[in-house]
Amino acid sequence: MWASLRNIGRNAESGGYRRYAWTGADADCRLWFRMQAEARGLDCEVDRNGNQWAWLGDPLAGDAVVTGSHLDSVPDGGAFDGPLGVVSSFAALDELRHRGVEFTRPLAITNFGDEEGARFGLACVGSRLAAGQLTAEAAHRLRDGDGITLPQAMEAAGYDPDAIGPDPERLARIGAFVELHVEQGRALDLTGDPVGIASAIWPHGRWRFDFRGEANHAGTTRLADRRDPMLTYAETVLAARREAELAGALATFGKIAVEPNGVNAIPSLVRGWLDSRAADQDALDTVVAGIERAAREHAERAGIDLDVVRESFTPVVEFEHALRDELGALLKGSALRDTGRDVPVLGTGAGHDAGILSASVPTAMLFVRNPTGISHSPAEYAAEDDCVAGVIALADVLEGLACR
Repeated sequence: MWASLRNIGRNAESGGYRRYAWTGADADCRLWFRMQAEARGLDCEVDRNGNQWAWLGDPLAGDAVVTGSHLDSVPDGGAFDGPLGVVSSFAALDELRHRGVEFTRPLAITNFGDEEGARFGLACVGSRLAAGQLTAEAAHRLRDGDGITLPQAMEAAGYDPDAIGPDPERLARIGAFVELHVEQGRALDLTGDPVGIASAIWPHGRWRFDFRGEANHAGTTRLADRRDPMLTYAETVLAARREAELAGALATFGKIAVEPNGVNAIPSLVRGWLDSRAADQDALDTVVAGIERAAREHAERAGIDLDVVRESFTPVVEFEHALRDELGALLKGSALRDTGRDVPVLGTGAGHDAGILSASVPTAMLFVRNPTGISHSPAEYAAEDDCVAGVIALADVLEGLACR
């Protein structure tokens, strides 16, 4: 499966992946998913929001056990973030069939659309729509960097944008959702464990900072006469690092757009996107407020106009304790844990479809060790033995939840 997926959407120069929503690479990933499902005799369907479902058993029976993740990527992302969960889900089904177990609940494998938000700037679009956390009207207003709207992109890919919206009846038929994901940090590497269980997802969000100054000639305008928004943006980036350190949080300006974007032109507009995350809501509020306060102070001194817009926000997600504890019990007694120790439980600052669905469905997550902690990069990595351990762990969980 890895070999057949490896080259889809991969950039030859960077070695990273550019699998953006509703593009050719996304279509190829969706075809790959359907072929994997059909090869296993699963019934494959696409819901109203473009999410793919591969079913074993009757989807209408209710109390289904669902697993899976996503196949899209951030710009020049790694091979494991998302795809590891989908590949492992198919492999876990293969393992369960090899064990000869009898399924007592319907099982589905999913590929949620546009999880990373790389194209339209909002993460987890597919699951947000399904859970009613994103309205169809708001989704229709989403645009990519080229001005293409989400409806235009969906239509070009052969999907109906007028059909998108909440899917409560589908979610009501799910008894549990378990997402396997590569760890996006080094907690498991430090404990020496190949697999862990998620406890919670930190609250996090994205804020757009628009710094407006005055375009002018770079070679003829005196420094004293400039209204250069790039300087205020730079001061804000440094302030973000300071505020994050003080609050024990995370803050990153990782995306920027400049107008007119000329080498010999002072910018008229610098637009920067802040990603901030923290272990609790108070810390997140503190760091974001501190960054905005610093930005406005620098902007006022420099004669720069500033607008700050919160584009997305996800509150803290505590995964259902009963399901989380059940996973711990299943894995403690499995062949994966020959030491008899408990499987480590850890929090994460990364958002996931499981976090979005947790408000509607009992959800849980498994993490597979990432020895470098690097993610959202071509250097993202998980060892083959750990990936296999993840498959066995997921199979043990699915057997305990869905099989006799």
